[in-house]
Amino acid sequence: MTPANLADLIKGIATTVLTDRGLDVSVLPGKITVERPRNPEHGDYATNVALQCAKKVGQNPRDLAQWIADALAEHEAITEASVAGPGFLNIRLAAAAQGVVARNILAAGDRYGHCDIYQGQSWNLEFVSANPTGPIHLGGTRWAAFGDSLGRILTAAGAQVTREYYFNDHGTQIDRFVASVLARARSEEVPEDGYGGDYIQDIATKVLELQPDLLDSEKYSEDQIKENVRRIGVDLMFSHIKESLHEFGTDFDVFFHENSLFESGAVDKAIATLKENGNLYNHDGAWWLRSSNFGDDKDRVVIKRDGNAAYIAGDIAYLVDKFERGFDLAIYMLGADHHGYIARLKAAAQALGYDAGRVEVLIGQMVNLVRDGQVVRMSKRAGTVITLDDLVEAIGVDAARYALVRSSADSSLDIDLGLWASQSNDNPVYYVQYGHARLCSLARKAESVGISAENPDFGLLTHEKEGDLIRTLGEFPSVVQTAATLREPHRIARYAEELAGVFHRFYDSCQILPKSGEEEQPVHHARLALAAATRQTLSNALGLLGVNAPERM
Repeated sequence: MTPANLADLIKGIATTVLTDRGLDVSVLPGKITVERPRNPEHGDYATNVALQCAKKVGQNPRDLAQWIADALAEHEAITEASVAGPGFLNIRLAAAAQGVVARNILAAGDRYGHCDIYQGQSWNLEFVSANPTGPIHLGGTRWAAFGDSLGRILTAAGAQVTREYYFNDHGTQIDRFVASVLARARSEEVPEDGYGGDYIQDIATKVLELQPDLLDSEKYSEDQIKENVRRIGVDLMFSHIKESLHEFGTDFDVFFHENSLFESGAVDKAIATLKENGNLYNHDGAWWLRSSNFGDDKDRVVIKRDGNAAYIAGDIAYLVDKFERGFDLAIYMLGADHHGYIARLKAAAQALGYDAGRVEVLIGQMVNLVRDGQVVRMSKRAGTVITLDDLVEAIGVDAARYALVRSSADSSLDIDLGLWASQSNDNPVYYVQYGHARLCSLARKAESVGISAENPDFGLLTHEKEGDLIRTLGEFPSVVQTAATLREPHRIARYAEELAGVFHRFYDSCQILPKSGEEEQPVHHARLALAAATRQTLSNALGLLGVNAPERM
């Protein structure tokens, strides 16, 4: 019995209790809160439903709790229901009722933990979206791990998720990138405001290999040379970005080109819409969005005095494009310096006539790498920033992804390279993966001696550590749902660590397979089935984080 199942049972029994005593059943909350008490001696689960309802129906909380406890105790799934404190209900489940959790896990398989809270909703999840002017830095790497994991979690919660990368191929940063590559191609120093790092030289060399006559001034004008460098250089840089992301386990459904918004006329169309509805006005020769009317701290320039579009013009057209493609919700993942975009994008949506609730902005904080207690600041290839490739080279893909999603995205993060590269229980991802590998080894050993987990009698699982493991397994669906609703993948990582720890303690306390020369007993079958359910749940949790669940280590 999962906490959700128990909550339903409590609500049904509480409804009967109130009805039989002529009390108002409408006071019962829509969802009964069921939690595991901090002290296991108090019971398997606890609820405060009597405290929530007693005053509303004019009853003493302890009396109401006792009525409900008495009725619960008569149910076959409950071995004990008692009242504590001012009116809390402590509940112990029968072993067979708890064992249903393991049975359900084995039946659900890869889908255990999934739910349908977002069923029928189409969501656009935009993340990373780094400029194609250099390798992905640590901030973008954090979003790659976080965004991909969040996409997996939202999909498990029923949403239809489109992962999208906004390809910034329009604006001054691209111009600086082109100037830097062209300078290196000409064996010159990059401009003062250009991009450094050996990767610029690498791209310049490849551009010349692909077009050997690139610098022939008799054949090409300076504008043509720059355009060729832009076309080839940006494509090379973006190809490297996509390859790095793919090797990191992060792939996208859509790569959206910013420049297409200008070439297609989408920007002009969005601006015309805002002019027509009065939410764009002219002041001192520039066109301003009335964003302060919709919660922003000030109005924003959309078209500058010189007639060129400000950066927000593309944002506005891009927002329209997302909604015209039929998305119910547009989620943006932005860096720590983009807090202002929250109000800005919501204001733009409202100015265009959309519900601001259809725009959601998540802000991620900075990441630092630490080696031997010192912050690592320089990249071997990028020259100025640490990149995704640097992190993967140092600790591997699994450790990098896990380290980046293990903490809330809105908190800064230090990654100790020595810790995350180590093969020890101090390394969280190693600890969890070892738990899964240990479970796989157990299954192989059982198969080799001919012991199966078929038709287990979960009523035999009465050991304290067995109960701890079953109850922890039962919490996974709730953890997934909470991670989805709060957009917090770190909850899955922390749960996986807790589950691995509870399993290791169960393994150390309970003889799962018979010892040499010992006859197998029904309890061995039940424990083996419980281990199989644990293996499935650990695998599902790691899968939601995009981390491998190894069978051997």
